Amino acid sequence: MALELTFHGAAGCVTGFCARLKTDRATILIDCGMFQGSKTLKALNYDPLPFDPDEIDAVLLTHAHIDHSGLLPKLMRAGYRGPILATAGTRDLCAVMLPDAGDIQESEVRHLNRRNQQRGRDLVEPIYTARDAERTLELFRTVKLGREVEAAPGVTALYWEAGHILGSASIQVTADNTEGPVTLLFSGDLGPGGRDFLPDPEGPVGIDHLIIESTYGDRPRPALDPASRRRILARELRDAQEAGGPVLIPAFAVERSQELLADIQILTREGEIPEADIFLDSPLAIEATEVFQKRGWSSVMEANPFEDLRSSGRLMFLKAPQESDRLERLRGWHIILAASGMCDAGRVRKHLKRLLWRHDATVLLPGFQAVGTLGRFLAEGATSVRIQGEDVSVRARVRSLDIYSGHADQGGLVAWAKARGPVAGKIFLAHGEPNSLEGLRGALTKSGFAAEHLMIPALDERFVLTKAGAATQPGTARLAPAAAARPDWHNARARLMIDLNARLDALPSDAAREIMIEDLARSVAATRPVDAGQGATPPKSAG
Repeated sequence: MALELTFHGAAGCVTGFCARLKTDRATILIDCGMFQGSKTLKALNYDPLPFDPDEIDAVLLTHAHIDHSGLLPKLMRAGYRGPILATAGTRDLCAVMLPDAGDIQESEVRHLNRRNQQRGRDLVEPIYTARDAERTLELFRTVKLGREVEAAPGVTALYWEAGHILGSASIQVTADNTEGPVTLLFSGDLGPGGRDFLPDPEGPVGIDHLIIESTYGDRPRPALDPASRRRILARELRDAQEAGGPVLIPAFAVERSQELLADIQILTREGEIPEADIFLDSPLAIEATEVFQKRGWSSVMEANPFEDLRSSGRLMFLKAPQESDRLERLRGWHIILAASGMCDAGRVRKHLKRLLWRHDATVLLPGFQAVGTLGRFLAEGATSVRIQGEDVSVRARVRSLDIYSGHADQGGLVAWAKARGPVAGKIFLAHGEPNSLEGLRGALTKSGFAAEHLMIPALDERFVLTKAGAATQPGTARLAPAAAARPDWHNARARLMIDLNARLDALPSDAAREIMIEDLARSVAATRPVDAGQGATPPKSAG
């Protein structure tokens, strides 16, 4: 029997994880995630699926984050009707996250199509609708950690605690082969361990092939216990209060928002930070919080730290858009948590437009920011940014707070990989930007793994597996590896427009501005169009 493993996402980049495992008897997907980041990368979400949905027998889902689950409704819409195997926590979170993603698609496409009509451009359709997402939820089947299940003929799955978010799991897959059963372990996203809200990641010992995430593969982080984490957060919030204005936290709606709210509540009770009105301005985060209040029991704390988040009366849930709009009238110290965590969608963009130019405001970035996202540009010190077609100066205090990451750092990834040994075959490094992938490969090599056993797959690259080896097979990639994890021409155009406006404003007179514009117009007119063979045009997207 042939055993083939193909990487259809999070290969050479962080988002969109999707792996296809094919045997002679069955084909399964591990995750079916949405691409996030640059517009070129997000455009892949609108392409036809790179496989035949009718051939898929089952989907094994590691966790609910959209970059792992976000294209499941598209798969269903394309005809898939098989099971989606997930933990109860993942199922419950997907029940709020996937319909929300469908709502966002529909809303953004409506706005885009109004602009397209004005510009005489073609109309676009959403990747899927909220109704598609609701129908997809009917396919979910709940699995329990530590209990092996038959996923498809000749394929079994065993879910292990991943410690990343509520319900997250690493998945051990055993597939029949002529040599005997071949065991693969898909890490999913791994938590850093040592947290009070979630258990440490676990896994089996002695596998044939390991597929491991690499988000922080090039970066160690100082070890922090929960008390130290809260002290750092307290210092940042006290500094923000002393600046005199609000603090805006672009937080991921699931896990990050709930953990921040729990820590803010603890710090307020202990008198470590001044009391403040706190606004959770994300319908998705509000619904997810209700899931945490139901399923967020912490074995470390021997309690559910999310159960009484609203007991102080200072936390307000903002569900309606007009409730969010009223925050514009507030002055002074208050805290706003709004999605998305990378500042690329949702209500946070509205708050950034009205707060970034204010010296008294603070923007606190509490997690990973992917290449090409607005959050990444802010984290890297941009002095002006472009939001929804408008240039915005950055005068607010922008702070990066990498203490709430749900991902293991380089040391944690290496330790987890070593604990899974011996690994008879290959270790595939996925879910990371190029520097992270190379950093983790170097660290694994130094820790004793043979360099020839470490593989960095490209998008849509296919491997034929034996128990101890893997041979790559030629295929057609949808995107060149170099384009998967770098800012694209859309980012460059936005940067150019910001720089151009700044330079025009700095000129001493209108006459000088007219001369500069005439020079630019001549330069543009002299530019030769790129031949079709020299550059690929990305597909239409709602980005």
